[in-house]
Amino acid sequence: MTISRWLAGAGLMAFGALHAPASAQAVTLLNAACSSPPVLHCPDKACPAAVTSSPGNVMDRKTGRQYFLDYPCDLKPNEKVTFVLNLHGGGSIENWQRHYFPIVDYKEKYRLVIATPYGPGGIWQGERDDPHLRNIVEQVEGAVGKDNIKAFWLAGHSFGGQTSNRLIMNDAFFTERVDGWVSLSGGRLGSKREEVRATIPRGTPPPPAATPPAATPGATPPAGGPPAGGLAADASVLPAKPFSFIYEAGEHEWAAAGVPKESKWAQKLGCKAQASPREITDVKAGYVFDSRPQENRNKIWGMDPRPGTAKIWAYPDCADGRVVADISRLDKGHTEGLEPKITEEIVKMMLSAK
Repeated sequence: MTISRWLAGAGLMAFGALHAPASAQAVTLLNAACSSPPVLHCPDKACPAAVTSSPGNVMDRKTGRQYFLDYPCDLKPNEKVTFVLNLHGGGSIENWQRHYFPIVDYKEKYRLVIATPYGPGGIWQGERDDPHLRNIVEQVEGAVGKDNIKAFWLAGHSFGGQTSNRLIMNDAFFTERVDGWVSLSGGRLGSKREEVRATIPRGTPPPPAATPPAATPGATPPAGGPPAGGLAADASVLPAKPFSFIYEAGEHEWAAAGVPKESKWAQKLGCKAQASPREITDVKAGYVFDSRPQENRNKIWGMDPRPGTAKIWAYPDCADGRVVADISRLDKGHTEGLEPKITEEIVKMMLSAK
């Protein structure tokens, strides 16, 4: 029996609330059994396509669509948590994104509840997908208690980051809730795209798939190509609501000028000038990358996963304790999954925001 068929037959479509049996420490949210390491987790190397293309462990009862829900297995009633909605890039899929930005590895340590959904065909479309994303948020709020969510963050890679921006700009449901946004090469607030993003060479990546990547036997889901319709949102237009913002990109993705020396968003939030960078060194590689045959494989789009160093430029002392920072992962491109220590450092920055 395949992994996906096992999931489909595991009774995951039922909707439940927080339940803690008296005889056990583990809890169950939305009928998604908790485990550590999390369900359908990649090995350290060579993550199989059967894993990255697996559907989620919870079903949105209103739409019938599945998504991944990860949370601390020892979650206590009325415990305060940070909730993250983690959106994949164009042409990608949920369990690939779950390992591209693997904050799931830190759910116990930092008390995270993480929802990772899927946009059919690998693309987020407002009229089709926004109701589903709102449903997810409401389901999680109902399961853990809305008052127990101390912070709500949007995270997104590439087109998923642009979609996060669109939700913040255009949807009151998300605007009133959002406390922070982690943009993984998905638009830098206050910057035009051409100011911060290098041009991806012709011949790569292939366009987003018309059907889910899992339909191609043995294929690793792609990582976030630009949709044919263009940007979901223009990050150079500053939102009205203040919130924390962390921008991350591979070194080869930045435009020739490199990491900007100032941030219009940091200025809007009253932050001090950009501090000198600090470094985070990883001895382990990330889990995933774009392993498909490509016409023109290149460093901007991304190569194999590998260890490395990341530099963080923070803008200190922002108003109301908010966080603004830029991150560059040295010698990386668009599709190498984030390494463990820089992932943890991003989580620490998210939790440090007041």
